[in-house]
Amino acid sequence: MASIVYEEQKVKFDEQAKIAGLYINRLKDGWKLQADPTVKYAVGDFTLRRILKKHLKTESPYNTYLHGGLPPGPISIPELQTIDAVLNYESHDYFYMCAKPEYTGYHNFSKTWDQHNVYSNAYHKWSDQQNIR
Repeated sequence: MASIVYEEQKVKFDEQAKIAGLYINRLKDGWKLQADPTVKYAVGDFTLRRILKKHLKTESPYNTYLHGGLPPGPISIPELQTIDAVLNYESHDYFYMCAKPEYTGYHNFSKTWDQHNVYSNAYHKWSDQQNIR
């Protein structure tokens, strides 16, 4: 879990406990993690700036869009503060997150799919304007 949280957020460490809480919520409710860093690992390219639908179909036990639970092993070596953030995860009701537009390094968190779609559409619009592929 810590390796996924680390790859999801290694710029704004103050957000890691919130991200860990989101993944814990998904696991507790029987959801797939659907963590983009695991897709990057499965594809073999951590430089991807945008995860596309074709990437989500990559068959790998590390692809948490296809397989439930945690992957069979870590996807990176997390820093100690990330391990602490996971062990002391933030308790909340968030199930979704999306990078904030303007690439601030932070995420918008939401409890509902509808709210997530608002954030996602704004991010995708900004990504398209920036020609991020």
